[in-house]
Amino acid sequence: MKLAIMQPYFMPYLGYFQAIAAVDKYILYDQLTFIQSGWINKNRIRQRNMPVSNIVVPLVNKSSNTLIADTLIDNTKLWQKKILKSLQLGYGKSAYYHEIMPLIEDILSKEYTTISELNCSSIKRICQFLDIQTEIDSDIDRYLDLENRLHDIENNDFTQFSHLHTLPIKKVARVLEICKAEGSSFFVNAIGGQELYDKAEFKQYGIDLYFIKMNDIQYSQNCTDGSFEPNLSIIDVLMHNGKEGTKKLLKEYTLI
Repeated sequence: MKLAIMQPYFMPYLGYFQAIAAVDKYILYDQLTFIQSGWINKNRIRQRNMPVSNIVVPLVNKSSNTLIADTLIDNTKLWQKKILKSLQLGYGKSAYYHEIMPLIEDILSKEYTTISELNCSSIKRICQFLDIQTEIDSDIDRYLDLENRLHDIENNDFTQFSHLHTLPIKKVARVLEICKAEGSSFFVNAIGGQELYDKAEFKQYGIDLYFIKMNDIQYSQNCTDGSFEPNLSIIDVLMHNGKEGTKKLLKEYTLI
């Protein structure tokens, strides 16, 4: 079974969905601490002929000491209306606006308490829209005990990992333990993970490690100067390529 694990991001970029489509099971892992500089509660869009801007979900308790699962949305602010207004202004004249906007409106019309609830729900909904058949698992309470054990990496339970050269050992141990629990011998990670994970070390545990790299993709973003800004939110991809065009782009990757 091909497996991938990632934090649930807010309206992530195309490469995130390529990774989902590339595996049999994708685990949305929210038992990690909130990343202040990451993409948990924001992403980037490009309004026509304007610089790239962020769409942001306001949070109550944004802290690097808080788990993603426990990070609350500040629903006293009208963040859904603000995001929808930005999308209307930015993509109102895009080729697939009328196909895609109802999808985004439907996602944002629901009530969410935590950022994890919003992100997991929106990721699943977009995958459903794109006919991605991968099993997406966000019910990870079964791994709470693993996180408790990982809290003290010197625990005897993890002496089998003491020889690992890859740092931080805790991250490597987490992935190896989850692969074992899920019965997976084929793990796919984002290309940035090359700095964290070593193929040879994974192979020692009977796991083939691959990194997914998005091909050089460009599409029209309706800018008069013809410029292109890569790695924007999946919303940008959908607005300019529609459902069928985005489904084709999902296949534009390489496993290395």
